Amino acid sequence: MLNTKDILETVHMIDAENLDIRTITMGISLLDCADSDIDISCRKVYDKVCRLAERLVPVGCEIEKTYGIPIINKRISVTPIALLTAVSGGNPVKYAQTLEKISQTVGVNFIGGYSALVHKGFSAGDRELIESIPEALACTSHVCSSVNIGSTKAGINMDAVGMMGKVVRRAAELTKDDNCIGAAKLVVFCNAPEDNPFMAGAFHGIGEPDCEINVGVSGPGVVRHALQKCPDGDLTEVADIIKKTAFKITRMGQLVGTAASEKLGVPFGIVDLSLAPTPAVGDSVAHILEEMGLEICGTHGTTAALALLNDAVKKGGVMASSHVGGLSGAFIPVSEDAGMIAAARSKDLSIEKLEAMTAVCSVGLDMIIIPGDTPASTISAIIADEAAIGMVNSKTTAVRVIPAIGKQPGEELEFGGLLGSGPIMKLHNDRSSEKFIARGGRIPAPMQALKN
Repeated sequence: MLNTKDILETVHMIDAENLDIRTITMGISLLDCADSDIDISCRKVYDKVCRLAERLVPVGCEIEKTYGIPIINKRISVTPIALLTAVSGGNPVKYAQTLEKISQTVGVNFIGGYSALVHKGFSAGDRELIESIPEALACTSHVCSSVNIGSTKAGINMDAVGMMGKVVRRAAELTKDDNCIGAAKLVVFCNAPEDNPFMAGAFHGIGEPDCEINVGVSGPGVVRHALQKCPDGDLTEVADIIKKTAFKITRMGQLVGTAASEKLGVPFGIVDLSLAPTPAVGDSVAHILEEMGLEICGTHGTTAALALLNDAVKKGGVMASSHVGGLSGAFIPVSEDAGMIAAARSKDLSIEKLEAMTAVCSVGLDMIIIPGDTPASTISAIIADEAAIGMVNSKTTAVRVIPAIGKQPGEELEFGGLLGSGPIMKLHNDRSSEKFIARGGRIPAPMQALKN
C-alpha cells in the first residue's frame, strides 16, 4: 500500500536535500566484437553499442518525468578494451575514438571500459592499451579508463604499478591546457568490481551478462538532514538513523533500475548504494561526519566516524534490494565534496589522513590534486600503498590523483561540474620512492587469500 507520508518525505528529499540517482549505467559485452582486423572490430563495437544503447538516454529522461526523480548521468560501460586489442592488434586509440563517437551518437555522459586487468601479469594487448591511455584520454572527452593492478587473490603487480605512475603523469601532461583532465578520467584499482556503475572506474566484467542495467544512487544530503534531527543521540542511534535512511535511498534506486530494465528489455544488474557527494552545498560526505560531532573532517576521530557511516549505509541498503553490488558505501573524492574541499584548503585534511580513511570507506584516494612536479615514481608509490590496503583488507581500493602540471601546493585546479575543484595537496616529494618502485616484480598475495 502506498504511504502518503513516505511519498511526501521522498519529494522533500529530492527538492531540499539533494537526493538523486547519480547514474544509470548500461553494461555491454564486446566479446563478440573481437576481430583480427581492428577496423572491422571497431565497426562491430559501434554497431552493437549503438543498437543496445540507442534508447538509454530517452528512457532515463522518461523515468525522471514519470517518477520525478533526477537521474544525473546516463552512462555506458563496456568489456575491457585490452581483451579486444589482444585479438586485433593495431593502435588501441582507434577503440577510444570509436567509444567517443558512440557517446556522441547516443548522448551519454561518459563511457567506461578503456581498461586492462593486469593484477597477476600482462597478457596480449595489455601493455599496448596501458601505454596508449594518455593519448586516448587526451583525444576524447567522454571516454574513461581504468587498470586493475592488484587483488587479494593475486597480490600486486608492481611492474604495472611502475607503468601506471608514468601513465597518470603523462595523461595530465597531455591535457595540461584543459586542467589536466586526462588524469581525472583514469582510475587505478585493486580488487576492481565487475559491475561498478560509477565513473571513471566502470567496466563490464567478463562474468557479466551480454547487456544489463546497473544503478548508482546518492544522497549524502539526505543522511545529513536525518542526523540533524538527532543532535544529542548516541552513536548507536546515529547508526540506526543512517541505516533507515540508506534503506529509503536504495529503494528508490531499485525502483529506477527495475523500470529501466523493463523499458529497455535488458536484465537489471545491481544497485550500487554508495553515497556519492558533489561540490554542491548540502551534498557532502564530510558534512555528515561533522554532523556526528567532528569540528572538521580530517581531525582525530574522522576514520572512526567514516567507518560507522560506511557500515550503516551497507546494512541499511542491503535490505532494500536483492541485488546490491558495485562499490557500495561512502565515497570521499576530495574535489567533488564541498566539505572535503574546505578541509583540504584549511589543511585539516592531509594525504596521510585520507589514506587512513580509505581503509574503511568504499574506494580510495579519489580526485586528489597533487603538485605538478610530482615524480612518476611517487605516484606509483601512492598507488602501491593504496593497493596494499585493498589487498590485505579484501576490499576495493583505487587511486585517482591529478598532477596539476605547472602548479604547486597552495594553488587550485578547477574542473567544473561534478568533478568540482580543489587545492593542490602537499606530498613528500622531497623523499624518493624510486628505488622501491624500480624493483618491479610482484608483492605476493597475503595469507587471507588462501580461503579454500
